[in-house]
Amino acid sequence: MTSSVLRRCAVAVVLVALAGCKEESADKGGEPVRPVKVMTVAAAAETRPIRYSGSVRARVETALGFRVGGKIVERKVDVGQRVEAGRVLARLDPTDLKLSLQTAEANVVAARSRVKVAEDGRERARALAAKGFVTKAGLDGATLDADQAVAGLEAALSARDQAANQIAYADLASDADGIVTDIRADVGQVVAAGTPVVTLARDDEKEVAIAVPEQDVVHFAKDQTVGVRFWADKDLRLAGRIREIAGSADPASRTYAIRIALPADDRVRLGMTATVEADVPVAAGTIVVPLSALAEAGGVTRVWVVDRATATVDPRPVTLGAVVPEGVGVVAGLKRGDMVVTAGVQFLVPGKKVLLPGTAADGRSVVGAEN
Repeated sequence: MTSSVLRRCAVAVVLVALAGCKEESADKGGEPVRPVKVMTVAAAAETRPIRYSGSVRARVETALGFRVGGKIVERKVDVGQRVEAGRVLARLDPTDLKLSLQTAEANVVAARSRVKVAEDGRERARALAAKGFVTKAGLDGATLDADQAVAGLEAALSARDQAANQIAYADLASDADGIVTDIRADVGQVVAAGTPVVTLARDDEKEVAIAVPEQDVVHFAKDQTVGVRFWADKDLRLAGRIREIAGSADPASRTYAIRIALPADDRVRLGMTATVEADVPVAAGTIVVPLSALAEAGGVTRVWVVDRATATVDPRPVTLGAVVPEGVGVVAGLKRGDMVVTAGVQFLVPGKKVLLPGTAADGRSVVGAEN
């Protein structure tokens, strides 16, 4: 027998053997044992962390405006610029204000003249009254004219001082050290008294502003200490104190504004993104499973529980509780120690054998761990 014939015979034997194996597998039948990801049920921690993002703001942020109306002729600052107390931020056209001051000064001069004339008339009336040439009523009238002239002079003096102050009000000055965060009016614009022109954030006390939904706002209290991290500096962590909690929800977002006071730290700058962290209590003994472990059939929520002895699975109805960052709480249907399938539930049927992590298809243990 030649070598080529021997090789052909060997190939034929191998093919026959493979065909026999396939037939045996088909005879045993059934779907292949599918691997699944599982977890062992345990009670959740007594607290859970909650995190909310916010931004660093100044505790006092003021919209500054002129105390008189007029046309803006000069703006001396830009957004982001640091200013000191007393620094002029913008100016109005003072022409009309100067004319008002001149008018007030002229009124003072006229009032002084009226006082001089009225006092001279009162003195003459007194002299004539002493000689019997002026009646008592005439003397009282002269005295009244003098008193009215003095009151008119006082009013004119007050009007002059007010006009002088208004000229000073043509300069919008910063009332504290801070940073310009917004410009709301510019050169050429005519503004009324009190119209916001420059927004100034005082550069002293800083705080973090966050918005919290109503289901979590109950976990915050005034003067409570919370952790604060900053996106710009991973190593910067501060202990903040809750300074203020809004008494009512925002009508648009239905969230509550919370302000967290920060300790003084030069590394914290206005506008930085911050994350506020706090631990809140959860119901004792609550079991938490990932959302991927849940399945639904006939309107009933269920999970697939593994029988460790036979490596088979069966569905079990559960009652769900609150959603938490790790998944969803299970109020009833599971107990500690149960093994639950957390991935691959869409392929399962009751009594189906599964391949658990750390085991081979024939049931032998291999290197691995339960997931």
